[in-house]
Amino acid sequence: MNPMTNVKNVLKLSERELAGNSKSSWHDQYKDSAWIFIGGLPYDLTEGDVICVFSQYGEIVNINLVRDKATGKSRGFAFICYEDQRSTILAVDNLNGIKILGRTIRVDHCEQYRAPNADMSKIDEVTALIRTEGCAPVVIKPDIPVKVEKIEKKEHKEKKKKHKEKKSKKKKKKKSKSESEASSSD
Repeated sequence: MNPMTNVKNVLKLSERELAGNSKSSWHDQYKDSAWIFIGGLPYDLTEGDVICVFSQYGEIVNINLVRDKATGKSRGFAFICYEDQRSTILAVDNLNGIKILGRTIRVDHCEQYRAPNADMSKIDEVTALIRTEGCAPVVIKPDIPVKVEKIEKKEHKEKKKKHKEKKSKKKKKKKSKSESEASSSD
């Protein structure tokens, strides 16, 4: 598909979401990946240049500016991993379709990207861990089943209802007392 068509399609998705036509965001399918794809980059940009532009939406923990193996020159696309997955949403929404040095870039989510394997003996422990496990957020499932939460909500509603009933009984008693006192004074 034409890169400009992709840019327009992503913008249409965002507009539809803002219009309120959907209950969930189209970004939700990428909630397990903190990687984004950047295409259409000018060939003379370095990793530092890309980081300068994209770090405005979050801390970048990994970048892979794809280069030609023979010449070492950039091939015009890169992959970035943010520390927090929410940063990917901001980057995709705000940087997709912008122009950098006269070239329109395309920014989109990556669902299952893994950094290329390099010589693991020459890199530090953190980078090795990120490359082996990825940098997506770990989803922690709660120990409490959803049914228990619903039961707790029902119990809370029942307590409120009983409290209201007690208040209304007290008001009735006060009214009946005041009415009996008023009738006895007549």
